[in-house]
Amino acid sequence: SEHCRHKIFNGTFVIDGREMNESLFALIKKTSKKHPDNLVSAYADNVAFIVGPQIEQFAPATQDKPDFFEIKDISSVLSLKAETHNFPTTVEPFNGASTGSGGEIRDRLAGGKASWPLAGTAVYMTSYTRRDDSKEWENRIEPRKWLYQTPEEILIKASDGASDFGNKFGQPLINGSLLTFEHEEADKTYGFDKVIMLAGGVGFAKEEDALKGQPEEGDLIIVLGGDNYRIGMGGGAVSSVATGEFGNNIELNAVQRANPEMQKRVANAIRAMAEADKNPIISIHDHGAGGHLNSLSELVEDTGAVIKVDKLPVGDPTLSAKEILGNESQERMGLVIKKKDMEQLDRVAKRERAPIYEVGEVKSDKYLKFITGTEECPIDLELEYFFGKPPKTVLTDTTEEPDFTEIGYEEIKFESSLTDVLRLEAVACKDWLTNKVDRSVTGKVATQQCVGPIQLPLNNLGVMALDYQGLKGIATALGHAPVSGLVDPGAGSRLAVAESLTNLLWAPLSYGLKGVSLSANWMWPARNKGENARLYQAVKALSDFAIELGINIPTGKDSLSMTQKYPDGKTVFAPGTVIISAVGEVKDIRKTVTPNIKQKEGSKIIYIDFAKSGFELGGSSFAQTLNSLGTTVPDVTDASYFARAFDTVQQLVSKGKILAGHDVSAGGLVTTLLEMNFPNYEMGMTLDLDVFTEKDLIKVMFSEKPGVVIQAGDKEVEQQLKKNKLSYHVLGTVTNDFVIKLQKNKKEYVFDIDRLRDVWFETSFMLDRKQSGEGNAHCRFRNYKRQELDYYFSPDFTGRLSDYGLKKSRRSKSGVKAAIIREKGVNGDREMAFALHLAGFDVKDVHMTDLISGREDLSGVNMIVFVGGFSNSDVLGSAKGWAGAFLYNPKAKKALDDFYARNDTLSLGVCNG
Repeated sequence: SEHCRHKIFNGTFVIDGREMNESLFALIKKTSKKHPDNLVSAYADNVAFIVGPQIEQFAPATQDKPDFFEIKDISSVLSLKAETHNFPTTVEPFNGASTGSGGEIRDRLAGGKASWPLAGTAVYMTSYTRRDDSKEWENRIEPRKWLYQTPEEILIKASDGASDFGNKFGQPLINGSLLTFEHEEADKTYGFDKVIMLAGGVGFAKEEDALKGQPEEGDLIIVLGGDNYRIGMGGGAVSSVATGEFGNNIELNAVQRANPEMQKRVANAIRAMAEADKNPIISIHDHGAGGHLNSLSELVEDTGAVIKVDKLPVGDPTLSAKEILGNESQERMGLVIKKKDMEQLDRVAKRERAPIYEVGEVKSDKYLKFITGTEECPIDLELEYFFGKPPKTVLTDTTEEPDFTEIGYEEIKFESSLTDVLRLEAVACKDWLTNKVDRSVTGKVATQQCVGPIQLPLNNLGVMALDYQGLKGIATALGHAPVSGLVDPGAGSRLAVAESLTNLLWAPLSYGLKGVSLSANWMWPARNKGENARLYQAVKALSDFAIELGINIPTGKDSLSMTQKYPDGKTVFAPGTVIISAVGEVKDIRKTVTPNIKQKEGSKIIYIDFAKSGFELGGSSFAQTLNSLGTTVPDVTDASYFARAFDTVQQLVSKGKILAGHDVSAGGLVTTLLEMNFPNYEMGMTLDLDVFTEKDLIKVMFSEKPGVVIQAGDKEVEQQLKKNKLSYHVLGTVTNDFVIKLQKNKKEYVFDIDRLRDVWFETSFMLDRKQSGEGNAHCRFRNYKRQELDYYFSPDFTGRLSDYGLKKSRRSKSGVKAAIIREKGVNGDREMAFALHLAGFDVKDVHMTDLISGREDLSGVNMIVFVGGFSNSDVLGSAKGWAGAFLYNPKAKKALDDFYARNDTLSLGVCNG
């Protein structure tokens, strides 16, 4: 299928009668050839790896039995990855997005010889929700008879699914984006009827495990995870064509189902192998598109294997051999290990309750053979038939110049236009999304979406610490510009990169711009007239721009069937989209800059131009509210200038000279300025926009040309900007009044921040009414501006470990013992263990299977903690299930009874614990 073999990206393009010299894949790979800086692995694995710092590993000494945590130094590599699950999310949004998130996590889990997922990102793009009749731009376009569910239902259920998987698995979702869009012009309808659901993330691995090993004859092939069912049949193939092309029964059958608890169990077993002094995993792949057939063949691509079909776990006895091998049931991993290591892996897997199956053996004959107990061979083929080189796909197209109309507007309607822009889903508050995702699990979240005294989701940057004590971290940020890309595909690519970088800018990166790597995910209605030419133009522009900036694109994915067909013959084309995920190492997580204005009256508000181009309105949110695209979009005209601006601001961030900073993107400069004030109770700005040579207020306020706004309280900031010859303007100063006063062309405007914040929050409230119910949504809307929690500490509490005889750097034993008690599904164990370690305990890792089997009796342990986070998937009665594991297992009950009978013990329960 196109999903698995990328025939378009590897194909030959003939545009306007001229054969292009390079394939799309070659253009992307060229960035890594030109700039291999920090790259460890690119295009050869489930993820890309870049060089990481030395960090601390906090893990049990052994993990096939109860044991104490210890700290070791390891050399790391950092992982980045992003995947889309567009077709399944369109058809069944909850499981489509949930399995999309789960599959992307497994990709990072399967990097090298196993790696750790750290944090996730998500992007949702749909057509208009049509919830609010006052949004005139939505109602000027006739809704379709949706194939499966409405855009509003998809938005809510898809975000539920992605959030649910991360929450249950124990991965924080710390960065994301949202766009709704439709447009009709020149007898063509554009819209995200076939939705975009992107799941991305970052993580790390040991440097020694960054590259997969080579399986050898006699090595064992292992499957970890759940049973086979008639689920996800042909998912990879069906997702490779226009949605609606097949019948509903085929499309519904192709959607997978999610089981995050199973994935957590499997991940714990794999983590145990990766954290061992010698990781026994030779190679590892996740099960995704194509099921066992794809995953197991990838494991032995250079060797061969015999797989015993009867050893594969079957939950439905009616499955045929084809269905067993090809179903896309989720949460499964394929591994290759030596025979001598099987016993250790088996002990770990059973301790974690991760189902484990020895299903085959590596051969050296370059054949892949699946055999059954009756000696039948459903498949017996040379590997070249799986991985051989098929004929090159040739894609012929002609360039079609866009023929969109100019944007018509009146400056007198500035304030009503601002109200409309603030209510667009892309611009409006994302509170309804961030309230349902875990943004703290792991204990390593350094920067997440919510900022300021009232914690509103305005951060466009996510940062994770790489261990519990160090200052090193990993930053990630997103960028996209599909609406601008409709007008100019090349500019759309450059704007997507620019947005991701001006979002990443606020973390102090260890190596500046040259240390940044990108993931590029392409969603395009390819094979339609003019679209192949537009795709080539967009990819080439991205490749050229990245090379000019001095950065690489070592990973990505394509989804090139972004059209939706309806029974009445109507076809809706999704705008060609590239979503950029930017990643870089952070040298000090404490120095990250947030967008909310800080209390320093008289500090300066400075605008820095990153584009060196005009204030164009094409492709903007403002134009969208007028049902217009325009003819000219903003662009980055000088890559070297952009790079210089980036590194200049980076230096100021690293020195702590910037008090607040925010990028200019969706909604334009006026949105940036307002958002810098929204998270606060007080403070405002007085601004003079006559510093711009552009006289048109609408253009200055609503153009989405790349740039940033900073709050500076130090003269060195301007000195540095001048020294590096950046184009910047001092717009004004911070004041104590909770308003923004600005003047332009001898007119004065006063923006009531509190009132406009309610306008900006309104769209979130409307979606929350559908999501959470009227009562809860109204309650949240009434309270979102109030933060009434105050924390009081005893006057003699200093918070310094040394005042309590504790050492942060301690690695020796204290002799006072605590135990973490884990049940299947829990995910708050590691951070709790480290908190106990900081408090002076020697911490033991204990699973319920240890207590039930009698491997652990808690003798000698002074404190136990039953940790939180989705034990037994948090189903109704999950805590009773955990209690039952003690009450109805004699060895576990005796261990607990004996513990509580002692007078030197203490216990704590969190969540279900």
